[in-house]
Amino acid sequence: MKDWWRGAVTYQVYPRSFQDSNDDGVGDLPGITRRLDHLAQLGVDAVWLSPFFKSPMKDMGYDVSDYCDVDPVFGTLADFDALVGRAHALGLKVIIDQVLSHTSDQHPAFAESRSSRVNPKSDWYVWADPWYDGTPPNNWLSVFGGPAWTWDARRKQYYLHNFLASQPDLNYHNPEVQDWALGNMRFWLDRGVDGFRFDTVNYFFHDPMLRDNPADYRVKTEPEANPYGMQYHLFSKNQPENLAWMERIRCLLDEYGAASVGEMGESHHAIRMMGEYTAPGRLHQCYSFELMGYDYSPGFFRDRIEGFFRGAPDGWPMWAFSNHDVVRHVSRWLPYGESPEVLAKQAAALLLSFEGSICLWQGEELGQTDTALDFEELTDPQGIAFWPEPVGRDNTRTPMVWDASPHGGFSRVKPWLPVKPEQAARHVEGQTGAQGSVLEHYRALLAFRKTSQALRSGRSRFLDLDEPLLGFVRGEGEGALLCLFNLSTVARVVTVSGVGTAVGPSVHAVAEGERLRLGPNAAVFLPVTGEVIVTD
Repeated sequence: MKDWWRGAVTYQVYPRSFQDSNDDGVGDLPGITRRLDHLAQLGVDAVWLSPFFKSPMKDMGYDVSDYCDVDPVFGTLADFDALVGRAHALGLKVIIDQVLSHTSDQHPAFAESRSSRVNPKSDWYVWADPWYDGTPPNNWLSVFGGPAWTWDARRKQYYLHNFLASQPDLNYHNPEVQDWALGNMRFWLDRGVDGFRFDTVNYFFHDPMLRDNPADYRVKTEPEANPYGMQYHLFSKNQPENLAWMERIRCLLDEYGAASVGEMGESHHAIRMMGEYTAPGRLHQCYSFELMGYDYSPGFFRDRIEGFFRGAPDGWPMWAFSNHDVVRHVSRWLPYGESPEVLAKQAAALLLSFEGSICLWQGEELGQTDTALDFEELTDPQGIAFWPEPVGRDNTRTPMVWDASPHGGFSRVKPWLPVKPEQAARHVEGQTGAQGSVLEHYRALLAFRKTSQALRSGRSRFLDLDEPLLGFVRGEGEGALLCLFNLSTVARVVTVSGVGTAVGPSVHAVAEGERLRLGPNAAVFLPVTGEVIVTD
């Protein structure tokens, strides 16, 4: 199906943490292949694989040294081909990461570029002379702390890195770099992948004049733990040339009928930019970190969903509550939950009812929580640099828990990150077939979404309700659904007219005569039969 991605549900796999098949404590491609049946039984449409390419692993694979090969810790190209074959046999699409805004400093192209100012790849990266006092050319900051510039004695110049110093930024103002990146994509498309997730999709281009970023216009009363958030990144990213580059990428993808999703790494105008990047002829869909914060209010969710489609009626979002870079949403929103399990069920119903495509983070279907790690257990450079706050990324990346055996069935040896008791208690084997489990709730919701045209592609119309109630109608005419939620731990009783009897999986919602009792963290789907009115 040409537009299979529209309204689809994708499951993100972090290869290091999904399944170890060779007893080295690190997950790998054969391990993922072994566990693909779980994803098919869960009911998702696609699997997204975080980076598995050759890398020195300074940033756990997001520093690539060879874009067309598998790192030995994860397996071989033959293992990758077997994974794709098995996924397709199960009816799953395969999306892989493309980390193209920067490379590893161990990539051959960077070794050549830094060797002199006159060589075939001298302009493949972003180089700049120092000021006369030897300082960097501007005030740009690295996401991972400190200046975004590192001195290189070979060229007697600074090179740009928006992340680690071992992740130099490519110069996309050079057409050769764009052609090279398209070649990397074609390599994997020829191997049968169904699409790409583009890392930091708004970081490709920089201001060629290297102008200073201004201070964040949102005034800070005190310094942030990471000073990166104190700038308005007007010139170091988000350049207009990015959009033309998205159009070049789309042309390649259209040759293969492949899909795309971009990660919008932006805290100022993310919803608007998601729309710009998914305009016709650009990316198919885009996600941001907008729904991965600590706000769990009806007004917040309504503002983001309505805001996207109001600003980009022809664009398409992918919504996610968690991923490998943020605190798991059950941990973030626990103050709003009766219990982790009930909150996990409501969040699942909420996310899977949103207009757009959906991305689930591994372990989310178990109601998994973040792992409290000691400093000595960390591997994440961001977590180490800013300890103890903000919380690092290792806390969400701990291994998937499959059963009650040591290390959760992830490995027979000590894993690269620990499986602690709180996480070990939530495992696939224990929840499979268990009535009322979070896993079975996800399976039921995903099956329900697949049978509902309204949930997969219907437009949204929000109702004006008092908080903590959130309600919206998906679709028009026959099959339209009212999605109704109580985003609090205090029960509410409402009267709902213009609807039939509840359908699909619900949470703490019970009909009481002509009224509907919405218990703590309630979620319910009601078929629309007329004009929908909800009153207290």
